[in-house]
Amino acid sequence: MGARRIAVISAGLSNPSSTRMLADRLAAETANRLTELGSEVSVDVIELRDLAHDITNNLLTGFAPPALDSAINTVVSADGLIVVTPIFSTSYSGLFKSFIDVLDPDALTGKPVLIGANAGTARHSLAIDYAIRPLFTYLHAEPVSTGVFAASSDWGAKADDVAPLSTRIERGARELAAAMARREPAADKDPFDPGSYLGEGRSFGHLLGGLAGE
Repeated sequence: MGARRIAVISAGLSNPSSTRMLADRLAAETANRLTELGSEVSVDVIELRDLAHDITNNLLTGFAPPALDSAINTVVSADGLIVVTPIFSTSYSGLFKSFIDVLDPDALTGKPVLIGANAGTARHSLAIDYAIRPLFTYLHAEPVSTGVFAASSDWGAKADDVAPLSTRIERGARELAAAMARREPAADKDPFDPGSYLGEGRSFGHLLGGLAGE
């Protein structure tokens, strides 16, 4: 099936964070599923908290410093994307949205995405479907049907919800792996092809702004 690359965006603010814990579990399960399908898998994790200043500077100047430039290209060129954000005020975090805002609007077109989110209580779980999923649909990405939400109680030894966190993680990972398996590997794409991520998915203004790899 060829090699597949997963980019993981973790928008947690603390270190360590439950956001990163969920991101790691989603990535590990997806990698396992792809391996079972006969693919070699690599995973790149992007911690947005480490890029917060660069993201702000990019929004102000239009230029991406090297670390942010590398993160953008990792996301844009991946075969599949896992995104996990904490829920603040019933929606994704400002840091998460700011990173999405520095991407070219067409950069995620057709890319399979597994959405994860976490908050203190399960009452915020609907944020995946009314806030995060519409964002990626607007960007013409292809979010898988299962979104994985984790409340604080999900990490306890006596989590008692109907569908345990492990079950939701397995379902979402299976859907993302299947979606990635159906796509041509990014490594096989011609970077000069107008339909590749450096062509149709990147505007000339973004190339001038330093958002393309050297």
